[in-house]
Amino acid sequence: MSKIYSNSLIFIEVHESEIPWLKIFTCKPHKEFSYCSTDEKNAIWNALDSIEKIMLEYYQPEKINIASFGNMLPHVHWHIMARFQNDSYFPEPMWGPKQREASLKLPDFKLFIEKVLEAIGN
Repeated sequence: MSKIYSNSLIFIEVHESEIPWLKIFTCKPHKEFSYCSTDEKNAIWNALDSIEKIMLEYYQPEKINIASFGNMLPHVHWHIMARFQNDSYFPEPMWGPKQREASLKLPDFKLFIEKVLEAIGN
């Protein structure tokens, strides 16, 4: 995983995967979203909204998955994933049973990241 963005409230990491998958974390290690300040919540929602819109436009996926669990890592974070009918796990979650071997041909991930950074104000 590599960090692509950070400010005083949140940071964003790439989750290595066959699909476009980013994660947004709070800088402070809050265990629950309700413990976040209003500014932290707004920073998360603004980044999440921007990432989802860019994923939809750039990749034109079948579906966007957004999840927040934190059972293994009790630190507020959100997963944003672009899903495709022919990815290895669809329609199952990415941590579910593999459905097939896939070889996706997707637009350049680096350009996607550039668009995300431009949108969130790098």
